[in-house]
Amino acid sequence: MAVELTAVYRAVPEGYIAFVEELPGANTQGATLDEARANLREAVVLVMEANRAMAEEDLAGAAVIREPLRLSA
Repeated sequence: MAVELTAVYRAVPEGYIAFVEELPGANTQGATLDEARANLREAVVLVMEANRAMAEEDLAGAAVIREPLRLSA
């Protein structure tokens, strides 16, 4: 499976701020670029987990179809 997102890092006086262009809410910061990268990976996982939990709550009891969605270039 190949899904590619765009991570954006911006240098600021305190270190780096980071976000993923395609995933609103996935943003963080770090004192170093490596720290910002690690924090961003964690932020992406947390946003996806939160989105899944909200969807499951919203759809509780509803008849839905769930299936894998694979994206590749």
